Amino acid sequence: MKAAVVTFPGSNCDADARHACALAGIDVAAAWHKDGALPADTDLVILPGGFSYGDYLRTGAIARFSPIMADVVRFANNGGLVLGICNGFQILCESGLLPGALVRNSGLSFVCKDVYLRTESTSTPFTSTLEKGALLRIPIAHGEGRFVADANTIDELEAQGRVAFRYCNADGSVNVDANPNGSANNIAGIVNAGGNVLGMMPHPERYAEALLGCADGMNVFASLVQHYAAAAPTTLVSSQ
Repeated sequence: MKAAVVTFPGSNCDADARHACALAGIDVAAAWHKDGALPADTDLVILPGGFSYGDYLRTGAIARFSPIMADVVRFANNGGLVLGICNGFQILCESGLLPGALVRNSGLSFVCKDVYLRTESTSTPFTSTLEKGALLRIPIAHGEGRFVADANTIDELEAQGRVAFRYCNADGSVNVDANPNGSANNIAGIVNAGGNVLGMMPHPERYAEALLGCADGMNVFASLVQHYAAAAPTTLVSSQ
């Protein structure tokens, strides 16, 4: 499996994402935002966290016009796997690959802490190694992470099982106290209609090995590896 991690001006989690991929056994390459196309034979694109273009105008609004994004959109629309983390989630929404938007936290303050996520769907390539309801401890670090969308879109996401992760308490209960930013329905991550694009505000790459204090984030990368292995064509060996 080959991944391309895109670096924008202001990205600060691209190296972390590449490291997490390598730990999971994913062949990973760096891609620059001005590149006209993704590296050949890319199976997974990661848009990392950070502050692309200094978050000027609106988070992700300028990065969405970076030259490489045209190929990322093409790749996603053709069924390629795309993972947007934090600022990457914001870019996916701005580019139209995911619905809704990420706006200022309800408390109007930057929030940096560990949160608990409840796995809501296991049918995505990003959650295939998890059980429904599985809890993950993952860090967040954002000032504009409140997921919002119109009521019809929220209902559609819920009805179609496209909410991948939801903010919860340590016991798995979902309520306003577990919501760090005011996101609608405690939503922490969603997938597109095809299930091949995931946007999530928490940072799984920051908790991808025990050395960091928690390895819960590795579940996302391990799921991608498992999905790719299961989807790869079987090589037939001749009996002659």
